[in-house]
Amino acid sequence: MNDIRYLMILPLRGPVIFPGTRAPLAVGRESSIKLVKEAWAGDKIFGVITQKETQKDNPGPEDLYSVGCLTELLVLQKAEEAEKTFKLMIEGQQRFRVIKYVESLYYLVAKVEIIEEEKPSPEAEKMMGMEQVKKIVLDILEHTPIPPPAVKSIEKQLNQFSHPGRLADVIAFFGPFETARKQEILETINIKERVKKLLNLLRETEVGMEVCQEADKEVFKGQRAYWLREQIKAAQKEIKEMGEEAEVSPELAELKEKVDNAQMPEEAKKTAEKELGRLEYVHPASPEYGTIRTYLDWLIEVPWSESTEDNLDVNQAETVLNEDHYDLEKVKKRILEYLAVRQLKSDMKGPILCFVGPPGTGKTSLGKSIARALGRKFVRISLGGVRDEAEIRGHRRTYIGALPGRIIQQIKRAGSNNPVFMIDEMDKIGADWRGDPSSALLEVLDPEQNFSFSDHYLEVPFDLSKVMFIGTANLEDPILPALKDRMEILRLPGYTREEKLKIAKQFLIPRQLEEHGLSPEQLEFEDEAVETMIRDYTREAGVRNLEREIASVCRGVAKNIVAKKIEKARIGVEDLHNYLGPIKFFSELAERTSKSGVAIGLAWTEYGGEILFVEVTKMTGKEKLTLTGHLGKVMKESAQAALSYARSNASQLGLEDNFFQDKEIHLHVPSGATPKDGPSAGLTMFVALVSLLTKRPSRAEVAMTGEITLRGRVLPVGGIKEKILAAKEAGIKTVILPKKNEKDLKEIPKEVREALRFKFIEEMEEAIEVALERTGI
Repeated sequence: MNDIRYLMILPLRGPVIFPGTRAPLAVGRESSIKLVKEAWAGDKIFGVITQKETQKDNPGPEDLYSVGCLTELLVLQKAEEAEKTFKLMIEGQQRFRVIKYVESLYYLVAKVEIIEEEKPSPEAEKMMGMEQVKKIVLDILEHTPIPPPAVKSIEKQLNQFSHPGRLADVIAFFGPFETARKQEILETINIKERVKKLLNLLRETEVGMEVCQEADKEVFKGQRAYWLREQIKAAQKEIKEMGEEAEVSPELAELKEKVDNAQMPEEAKKTAEKELGRLEYVHPASPEYGTIRTYLDWLIEVPWSESTEDNLDVNQAETVLNEDHYDLEKVKKRILEYLAVRQLKSDMKGPILCFVGPPGTGKTSLGKSIARALGRKFVRISLGGVRDEAEIRGHRRTYIGALPGRIIQQIKRAGSNNPVFMIDEMDKIGADWRGDPSSALLEVLDPEQNFSFSDHYLEVPFDLSKVMFIGTANLEDPILPALKDRMEILRLPGYTREEKLKIAKQFLIPRQLEEHGLSPEQLEFEDEAVETMIRDYTREAGVRNLEREIASVCRGVAKNIVAKKIEKARIGVEDLHNYLGPIKFFSELAERTSKSGVAIGLAWTEYGGEILFVEVTKMTGKEKLTLTGHLGKVMKESAQAALSYARSNASQLGLEDNFFQDKEIHLHVPSGATPKDGPSAGLTMFVALVSLLTKRPSRAEVAMTGEITLRGRVLPVGGIKEKILAAKEAGIKTVILPKKNEKDLKEIPKEVREALRFKFIEEMEEAIEVALERTGI
C-alpha cells in the first residue's frame, strides 16, 4: 500500500534537494520562517520542492514542480538580527509526488505519495554503469586544479557507494548542472534510467571541458594570488627584521593614524594594531577584509577617552530641574547631592539609580532633564520584551553581521564616555533559550565591575564607571533581586489633584497649545475646567491621560477656529461636554455603602492607588465561605482569617455565637475581571463582615487598609502614599491605617494631610467604631 501523507511544503529558489544529501539553506519569507519554526517545534519533517521560476516571491502550487524531497530539519538558527533571516541545515530522506494541495493559512500544505526506492541486486548494479559514472567524474576532476590528495579523497568516497541510485543522486546534487536537468533526474524513479540520464549529463560536461577550463583559470588565478600574497608577507617580515619599513597602502596608513589618535587604552590599542597587521595580508575582495575593517572602525569610533565636562553648579542644576518637572523633590534632592559630592571628589563613580512608579509620572523625561542639568549627553534604550542576551553584550565576531551590544552602540552614539544612560522598562525584560538579559546587566550596573565591561564583539574592556545609569520600571517586584540590589531605588508616587492642576498649567497646556498651533490668546482653560477633567475624565497616578484630554480640547478648538466658527475660546466646566463627551468617572461612595455588609478599602496597583469595595452577604447553607472577584491566594487567606477571628470572638464583637451555623457567607470584590491580591484588604473584609452581621452600615466617607492576624492585630502595609491620594481623589474624609504606618505620613503632601482625618489602630476592633454607623438598619 502506498504511503500517503500530508506535508508542509517549503518552496526553494534554485537548489534541488536529493535523498541522502545535506544542504544549508537560508529562508527569509514570512511563510517559510513560520514553516521551519513549526517544524523545529514538532517532528522536524517537511517537504521541499524547487520553484520553476526563481523570480517568484510568493509561489503557488502551479509555480512548483510535482516531485520533491522529504527532508529532516537538522539545525535552525537566527542568521541576521537586522535582516530577519534564518539559517538551517536539512537532510534529504525520500522522494515524493504531490497528489494535491490543500487549503492552509500560512504556508503550502500538500497531500503527497512517498516513493519507495527498491534496492537492485548486485548483478543489476554492475549492469547500470556505476563504474562508468565514477570514471567520468574522476576524468573531469583531473582537468581541474584540485590538489591530488583531494582527488584521492573524492575517489575513496565514490567507491563507498554501492547503490547506483544513491550515487546518481549525490553526483546530480553536487554537479554543475542546470536546475531543470537536476529536477529531471530527481523525477526519474527508475534507477537504470536515472543513471543513464546522469551519464549523458556528465558526457555533456566532458564535451564542454574547454568552457570549464576557462573557469578553472580563474580558480588558478585566485590560488596564484594567494601564493603571491604569502610571498609578500614573508618578504615584509624579512624587511622588518632588517629594520626597514615596508610600504603601506594609503587606506591602511589612514587607519593606522586613526588608531593612534583614538587614545585607546593599552590593551585595546594592542588589539587594534594586531588586527591592522592582519589586514595588510588580506585581499580587499575577501569577506574577512570587510569583517576586520568593520571591527577596526568600531574600535576607533568608540569614545574611549572623550568626556563632556559636568556642570557642577548646584543652583543652576536645581533651576533646570524645576523648569522641566514639578514636585519630585526626592529625586531632585538626590541629583543635587550627587553634584555637590562631585565638586568635593572629582573621581566619584556615577550613581546607578532606578525610578519606580506608575506610568505617566515623568520617569523617562526626568532622565532627559538630569542630562540637561549636568550638561551631559543623553541616550536611552528600552528593554521591554528583549529576550536575547546579545542585545546587551553583543555577538561574537564569528557570526556574520555581528555587532556590539546596545550598551556600546549607544555609548558610541553619544560620543562621550560619561553620558546619562537611561534603561527603560527594566521590569519587562524576558528570558528564553537565547539567555537572560537581566543577568547580562549585572556587570553593567555594578560600580565594582563596570570599569572593565567586556562586550563580546569588542573583546576588550570598556570603562562604564563614568556613565550615569538610570533605570525605569512600573513595578519593582519583577526586577531580578541581584539587579535590584545594585541600584538605588527612587519611587515616584502618583500626583495629587492640586499637583496635577499645577502641572497642567505650567507644562501640559503650553505644550499642547504649541503642538496644535494655537496661541494662549486663542485658547484659555479655566482652573475649574482643568479640575473637572482631572476628577471626572481621568483616573490615573500620572498625567498622561490628562494630557490626552487637553489635546482633545485643543483639536476641537482648532477645528472650530479653522472653520471660522470662533476666533478664540475660553474653556469652562460647561464646555467640556462638547469636546470630551459625558463624564467617565462617578463617585459611588454613598450609594455603595448605604446598606450593611459593604466596606471601602484602599488598594495599590501599578497605576497608583484606588479604592476597593468589599461586599458580604449571607444565605441559608452549610457553613461555607464563597469568595469571588478574581482574588489571589493571599487575599483569599485574609478573608478566611477575618471569618475565623469573627467566629472565635463573636460575643466580644456583639455577634450571635452561631451566626455561621446553617449559613453560607459570600464575599465579593467587584470588578471581577481584574486580578486582585495582597494582604492589605484583610481589615476591610473584617469590617464588611461585621457590618453584615450587626446590620450596621459603613460610613460612606471612611476607607481603610491593613493586614490582619488571627490574634486580632493590625499589621503595616505598603503603598501608603498612593492609597491616601486615591482616598482623597474619591472624596474620602477619614482613613484608618495601621499604627506602624504612621511614619509614612511624612511623604504625604501637606495639603492632603490637612484635608483628611487619620485614625491609627493596632487592634481590629478599633476599626469597627470608626468605620460603622452606631445603629443598625
